Amino acid sequence: MVSASDILNAKVLLVDDSEDNVRVLEQVLQGAGYTRVTSTTDPKRVCALHFEERYDLIVLDLEMPGMSGFEVMEELKRLDTDSYLPVLAVTGQPSHKVRALKTGAKDFVSKPFDWDEVLMRVHNMLEVRLLNEDVRKHAKMLESMALQDPLTGLANRRLLPERVWMAIAHARRNRSAMAVLYLDLDGFKEINDTLGHAAGDQLLRVVAARLVAGVREEDTVARLGGDEFMIALWHVIGIEDTAMVASKLIQAVSQPYTIEGRPAVVTVSVGGAIYPAHGEDADALMKNADLALYEAKRAGKNTYRLAIHGGNAEASGVKE
Repeated sequence: MVSASDILNAKVLLVDDSEDNVRVLEQVLQGAGYTRVTSTTDPKRVCALHFEERYDLIVLDLEMPGMSGFEVMEELKRLDTDSYLPVLAVTGQPSHKVRALKTGAKDFVSKPFDWDEVLMRVHNMLEVRLLNEDVRKHAKMLESMALQDPLTGLANRRLLPERVWMAIAHARRNRSAMAVLYLDLDGFKEINDTLGHAAGDQLLRVVAARLVAGVREEDTVARLGGDEFMIALWHVIGIEDTAMVASKLIQAVSQPYTIEGRPAVVTVSVGGAIYPAHGEDADALMKNADLALYEAKRAGKNTYRLAIHGGNAEASGVKE
């Protein structure tokens, strides 16, 4: 919710080629309690100033020599990609009002000024602007939550295919390889049964951190749900490189844990598939990695298998 304090502390830029007009506007706004009012008499500086400060409101005179307020708004529209142009147009020409609104201004005020009207329009525009910002930030937060696993903060099942496709596209452009690793914890059910679900959740968070630490920043670690994870490796040289990463992750996950003051041990089985050898799209790679994981589980767990063209598995890790 936008408060009166939020409005009075919003950032306002006054633009008018007349120093007298600017000075009077500043005095009126500051007298009404606005604390962050700045000004310029050079319309050519507006975009640079807005780029640096991101004003909540620009009070813009439309008739200025060298560069009109209409031209300033056209430049601002190219800069403000969120489609909300925070401009209160100032004009002494009634015919300019409709044009100003069509150009992107959200409201207008006429010269000569009625100061009560000026203050009302400034207040209303700032309230709408700040509410718009709150809605936009909330939407971004919801979008982020929809693409993140709430327990670990990793990418979730919804975001993962997009990241795999991005890695495939990168590999295709560079005529290189990428890989998908499917991981499933061994013995996680026993941790839940003996230490409780809260301890299980804590363990999953630590496992997630170890997986993130075991790959590069550009790689994507995702939690699919339960004790299943999948990793999109942005670039690999081939089978040996993928096998090395799988072995490294198995070693990292199998290190002892202390959960709620009690020791715990869990291992991980890994199935891998490499683009383009084991599939040329995200679905095929994830499916073949799943099949390879099944082979790793069948081989006794705490190991890895890599897919082959037929969806079976080749190359195993050393069982610990």
